[in-house]
Amino acid sequence: MTIKGKLMDADGMRNTFRRLAHQIIEKDDGIENVVLIGIKTRGVTVAERLRAALEEIEGVRLPMGEFDIALYRDDLGENADIAFLGSEIDFGVDGKTVLLCDDVLFTGRTVRAAISEVMQLGRPKCIRLAVLVDRGHRELPFRADFTGKNVPTARREGIVVHFAENDGEDAVYICEK
Repeated sequence: MTIKGKLMDADGMRNTFRRLAHQIIEKDDGIENVVLIGIKTRGVTVAERLRAALEEIEGVRLPMGEFDIALYRDDLGENADIAFLGSEIDFGVDGKTVLLCDDVLFTGRTVRAAISEVMQLGRPKCIRLAVLVDRGHRELPFRADFTGKNVPTARREGIVVHFAENDGEDAVYICEK
């Protein structure tokens, strides 16, 4: 992949997570019934960042879990070599507002898989989606409830999200595939 440009730097990401946290709080007049689930792998970091921003604003530490949606994908062939990284949820979802978190929203297939996994755990009050970047090209009728940045892309382009924890920097890039 060839980097075409930087869409967000560390300051932009920090401000985006803070803005998203405020939007989440405003949606339900608080966060007392919210649980966070990060979609592995980079959605976990999105969930951690949102959790920290929400805790800073509201003074409440929300329950957070992680999903590996590999076993729920509908776009993997029968003989696909699936690397299942495991899911970690130590709380119930019944009656809760489940906030699914991911870095990039693209076709919607990851979201569909994550919703299927949530529904295996119980019956939440509602499921919402928070993404850092929405790049368009939906194949399934999903949209994010909370979006950091909308970036219309060509099919030949990609979005690459770097987090300091994994990549040594906080940045979002648009690339040519």
